[in-house]
Amino acid sequence: MSVTSDNAIRAELRQKWGWFLALGLLLLAFGLIAAANLLVATVASVFWVGIMMIAGGVLAIVHAFSVRTWGSTILGVLAGLLYAVAGIFVFVNPAVATAAITITVGLLLIVVGLVRLVIGLQERTTEGWGWVVIGGIITALAGVVIVAGWPGNSVWVLGIFLAVDLLTQGVTYTALALAMKKSA
Repeated sequence: MSVTSDNAIRAELRQKWGWFLALGLLLLAFGLIAAANLLVATVASVFWVGIMMIAGGVLAIVHAFSVRTWGSTILGVLAGLLYAVAGIFVFVNPAVATAAITITVGLLLIVVGLVRLVIGLQERTTEGWGWVVIGGIITALAGVVIVAGWPGNSVWVLGIFLAVDLLTQGVTYTALALAMKKSA
């Protein structure tokens, strides 16, 4: 990409700063709504996972029939059906799905935190390695808190993640829009 095309892209983005601001404010509003009702936000998160699993299952089935020369069609259809059935299960029993996703997130945070901790300790000769260690400890502790409170905390943990993500993205897009406006 040339400098001219980069400048043209930047100029166009500066002209559209209002759209970024609108998106940021909308995401902030959704984040506040999610934070105000964590149960609804949790259910919405779990239902989104279910929708994606059903869509993935349907696509896997279509793929199995459209690419008959690759692998076994029957196994591809079976895998797609299992994935879609798991997605349907989310809607049939959202409480169990919520608990399963929450414990999975907690355990993954513990593992990821420990991996970051080990990486940070192995890289002690690199400047800033302590931040990696601190980040790993915080991530692992967040996982421990989630696992220790499971299954009772399942009704709000995913909702908090959704609310925090929406709020973070809202602040990010709003700040980006204001920086674009300032540079215009």
